[in-house]
Amino acid sequence: MIKRIEAVINKGGVPEELMNQHKGFSEWDSNVTKQNHQPIVQIIIDGRDTNAVDSDGCRLPTLVYMAREKRPDCLHHFKAGAMNALIRVSSEISNSAIILNLDCDMYANNADSIKEALCFFMDEERGHQLSFVQHPQKFNNITKNDLYGNSSPVLHKVELPGIGGYGSALYCGTGCFHRRKSLCGTKYSEEHKRLWNSETRKDDNRTVHELEEASKVLASCGFEKGTQWGKEMGLIYGCPVEDVVTGLAIQCRGWKSVYYNPDNTAFIGVAPPTLDMALVQFTRWSDGLFQIFLSKYCPFIYGYYKIKLGAQMGYCVYLLWAPSSLPLLYYAIALPFSLFRGIPLFPDIRSRWFIPFAYVFVSKNIYSLAEALIFGSTFKAWWNLQRMWVHRRTTSFFFAFIDCIVRQLGLSQTTFTVTAKVVTDDVSKMYQQEIMDFGSTSIMFTVISTLAMLNLFSLIGVVVKVFMGGLECKDMEKLVSQVVLCGLMVTVNGPVYEALFVRKDKGSMPGSVMFKSIVLASLACLTPLN
Repeated sequence: MIKRIEAVINKGGVPEELMNQHKGFSEWDSNVTKQNHQPIVQIIIDGRDTNAVDSDGCRLPTLVYMAREKRPDCLHHFKAGAMNALIRVSSEISNSAIILNLDCDMYANNADSIKEALCFFMDEERGHQLSFVQHPQKFNNITKNDLYGNSSPVLHKVELPGIGGYGSALYCGTGCFHRRKSLCGTKYSEEHKRLWNSETRKDDNRTVHELEEASKVLASCGFEKGTQWGKEMGLIYGCPVEDVVTGLAIQCRGWKSVYYNPDNTAFIGVAPPTLDMALVQFTRWSDGLFQIFLSKYCPFIYGYYKIKLGAQMGYCVYLLWAPSSLPLLYYAIALPFSLFRGIPLFPDIRSRWFIPFAYVFVSKNIYSLAEALIFGSTFKAWWNLQRMWVHRRTTSFFFAFIDCIVRQLGLSQTTFTVTAKVVTDDVSKMYQQEIMDFGSTSIMFTVISTLAMLNLFSLIGVVVKVFMGGLECKDMEKLVSQVVLCGLMVTVNGPVYEALFVRKDKGSMPGSVMFKSIVLASLACLTPLN
């Protein structure tokens, strides 16, 4: 199979012999492109056919290939539009009561995951209330110390199950079992408890050709015009994180949801193997989440008296990722800037007002570290995650905040950025060796390196003043807090300095980025206050 795919890529098209074997391929001729083509539906395996069996003689399920229609003059609504077309076509062909939503870069790891999900839906007391069962996103390429903080054991074992405890688990876009009715806009009613046992599999005597032709209509561009698809039915349009807003809308229609994290992982995918990819992914997520907060779907407004207050607050922990960049940026800039000029920002260490600051800082980090270690992380993995939170908040979240505000002012439109997961062998080798990849001229790396240099210059500056006698002991006591925090910022940015000045491989910081960061940091330090 891999050789066939490589042959198609090298040739730039599907070989004629394969096109003759599968009629679906024949519709992809030289006159169509991925952004301009007719709806294509092919039933590759008909589950009704008793002769459709595997090598062990077991009946095969229905397998359908679908490519929804796309035209340059019609909005296709990215992943949400694709999902809605799949929902309609599957309702025409099988109309099964439960739908599994799984991204193309994930695979099933536990054969019993379907049975386990059905146990929730078929529970006699609460099963009829459930809209979806969400599994965590797990990855098969996480390094020993989770270099880019992708695995997040605390997130999957504490935070998301905690929100699920309110019956409002977040829909994360993949690894999720849905009740078809709830996904298609139906409001919750106690009647569903009675109707569950009366649901039967769709009995359709139409031929394969007739089913395909009927399905093509549902996958056409014009089908959704004048309907509630993308509004009250299916996945909601107009948001980069269509999954989260759709899950919230479903819960506000009265349905409950469950976050299920079994010991035997149900589905496994691929995590971004470079820093640039990871930051781009978080930019899209935080942009879309903040967009939800600023829209009519804000949990405190849209979910008022529909979901519990704890669930509303739980949603907002993630919806407010983007504006959380502002306080960290302040600390990353104002703290070294004031330290360099000897301006104290915190109380003297001998003052009793210093105690609350020290208590919050120490207790927060001790709790965070203990929590991570309890749930299977290593100390280095926890430290890597702290570094990634600094990078995310000062780049991804900040750019997402700006983009979202600009969009709210009507100066730009919603876009959808697909996170690439394919890299070269050299990049993959660096990732496996837990060496951070900075080999890009992305503006995010300019921001990261500039902030790192600013903190380094300030720390060096205050050390020089101490040794040169330019800073008295009395003044130094007022700056101890800033020295500690600035020192931590320098420590957490260790890989950045290494990429700037030590490394010579392809993952080192480009010369243009290094030049810009040094110039910007120097200007910030030398800028007069008045």
